[in-house]
Amino acid sequence: MANSQTIDIDGKSYELDKLTDEAKSQLGNIGAVDAELKRLQQQTAIAQTARNAYARALQEELAKVEPQQ
Repeated sequence: MANSQTIDIDGKSYELDKLTDEAKSQLGNIGAVDAELKRLQQQTAIAQTARNAYARALQEELAKVEPQQ
């Protein structure tokens, strides 16, 4: 007899094959949202890196100009 897969949620263990179809669907939804959050975090990191590069380039250009007092 093979052991069924389990998932731990809120400190409790559940057998996947005993979950309702709706519970399985919600687990799938959570997985999809987690993947999207990871993708968005990566995009945010890319955008922040680009912003930092633009800010450094701006600082270099501003160093060439005399500021008004």
